[in-house]
Parts: sequence; C-alpha cells; structure tokens
Amino acid sequence: MSQSWQPQYNPGNQPPMPQQPPGPPPGFGAPPSAPGPFPMQPGYAYPAAPYAPYGQQPNSGKPVAAFFLGLLVSVGLASLYSLVIYASYEDTSQDVARVLYVAHALLNAAAVGTVVGLLARGRTGAHIGGAVVAMLGAFFGYTNGVALIFTDVGGMSAFSDMMEDDPLTPAKAWWGNPSDPELISLFGLLAAAVVAWGMAFLIGRRRR
Repeated sequence: MSQSWQPQYNPGNQPPMPQQPPGPPPGFGAPPSAPGPFPMQPGYAYPAAPYAPYGQQPNSGKPVAAFFLGLLVSVGLASLYSLVIYASYEDTSQDVARVLYVAHALLNAAAVGTVVGLLARGRTGAHIGGAVVAMLGAFFGYTNGVALIFTDVGGMSAFSDMMEDDPLTPAKAWWGNPSDPELISLFGLLAAAVVAWGMAFLIGRRRR
C-alpha cells in the first residue's frame, strides 16, 4: 500500500493531466445567463421622449400682452387719424374722406394683426380679440375726429352741449343719414376685422 508522501507510479514519464473545473451539480442545468432588459408591461404608459428641462418648455404665446399692446397700437393710429380729420376737414371732399377712412381701417387692422400674431402666436382667442380691437380703432378714430371738429367750430361750450343733448352725434355722423346709411362705414369695420384676424393668423401660424 502506497503512502501519500510516496511518489506515484507513472510509467513512461507521462505529463500530468490538467485538472478540469468542477461543473454544475447534476440536475441543475446550465448556469443562468446575464439578465437582459425588463419587458414592457401591458397597460402601462411609457414616456415616448424625456421631458424638456425646466426653462425650455415650448412657448405658446402671450395673449394678454398681445391684446394690450395691440390696443395701444390701435389707439395710437386712431388718434393720428382723428388729428388728420381735424386738420383737413375744411378742404377734404366726401370722397377723399371715405378713402381716408378705409385706408385707416386697413392700416390699423394690419398693425394690430401683426402685433397679435407675433406675441400670441397660434392663440385663436387672441386673434379674435385683435379683430375686435381693429374694428373699435376704425370706429373711434372717425368719431373722435368728429368730436374735435365740433370743438373747433363752437369751442368747448359746443362740445359740452353736444355731450349733454345728444352724445351719440359722432356715431350718427359715422353712420350717415338714417334713411340712407353709409355702407362704406360698415365696409370699413368688416375690412378691419378680416385683415386683423388674417394677419394674426398667418404670422402666428409661422411662429408656432
């Protein structure tokens, strides 16, 4: 019987066989593979893209600022038109007065629509508000000019009497004869509304 300290018998001086690593215990199968990504669970909404960081959210426009700035622009242009009526009413024919009225309505509408489109962008409510502002600018630009003419002809006393007796006199002058109204007056309001809304829509659509 050989002892553990005695050399083992090796006929032919064969090189020793390399030792094999121990395999898995029988009955347990192959070793587990590396874990992969978890499958999508049905019924759970996954975000399609990461949210934009704070401060980089898409700008949807400023409808309140657009309204007030458009109103300021409309008041400025209407006041300028009133001064033109006051300064030239003695030498201006009726046809020229109509042309000036329509031209101011279109200019006022284009300016208001541009401001609203740049600031409010695609906000439909702001576009409608701009159209209303342009109509008011066309109307009050003319009526304020008539009030200035009353003041120039009869002084402040005539203006005070007009405001006490019939404060709608400027509006009646804008409308014309009740039995034969000036259709150009309504056309100016309609043109102002269409142009203001169209400009705001087109410019706002490009800036979305």
